[in-house]
Amino acid sequence: MADSEVLLEVDGGVAVVTLNAPDRRNALTPAMAAEFIAVLDEVDGRDDVGALVLTAVGRSFCAGGDVQTLLDAGQDPAAGPAWDGMGAIYDSFYRLGQVRVPTVAAVRGSAVGAGMNMLLAADLRVVADDARLICGFLKRGLHPGGGHFVILSRLVGREAASAMALFGEEVSGARAAELGLAWASLPADEVEPRARELAARVAADPELARVAVANFRKETGPPHVSWEIATQFERPAQMWSMRRSAERG
Repeated sequence: MADSEVLLEVDGGVAVVTLNAPDRRNALTPAMAAEFIAVLDEVDGRDDVGALVLTAVGRSFCAGGDVQTLLDAGQDPAAGPAWDGMGAIYDSFYRLGQVRVPTVAAVRGSAVGAGMNMLLAADLRVVADDARLICGFLKRGLHPGGGHFVILSRLVGREAASAMALFGEEVSGARAAELGLAWASLPADEVEPRARELAARVAADPELARVAVANFRKETGPPHVSWEIATQFERPAQMWSMRRSAERG
């Protein structure tokens, strides 16, 4: 439905999932995260789908967690609704990383915080030359969450992960390709067509695609702390930072 915050189109074996909340720059709320997970469940239930492209409507790919959601959670991060709401946001990009088919993130505009986690969760990234990739957690007074250090450093290495996640370095799409954070950097209007082209190749044989990507992820996953463990390891520190931020007003 056009008023849904997460859209699904299937074309030639490729599922195109579109974040559709441009008024808030596709920032994730618990409700949007739950809708996103439901769409991914639908994709996994279709044997005719062999690849997935993630894209977004508007000028931003994803601005991270919705500001009001973060403010509400900051009052008491361990309270049931806050815990569950933040958990839904974490689960959304973790769920993307578990989709049964190969995934490509087509990134235009900015990706910040949890929006970075969303693109990092994909198997491959195609980004606009002028895209803005910003970890941004510490600038907001927040500790990173969602296993951010693990999923960033496994792509760019310790040095670049340190520069981005600890020291606040912003990375353009062109620089992302140089760092190995993206496969290709292109003019914005070429990003989604290129992502669809790549996805269509592997989607030609959905059964093989599912087997191959499962083994690809097992063989190339993090060698040290797992993503799942890192998510839980970071969470208490992020809860503390959220509570502190709320207390400071």
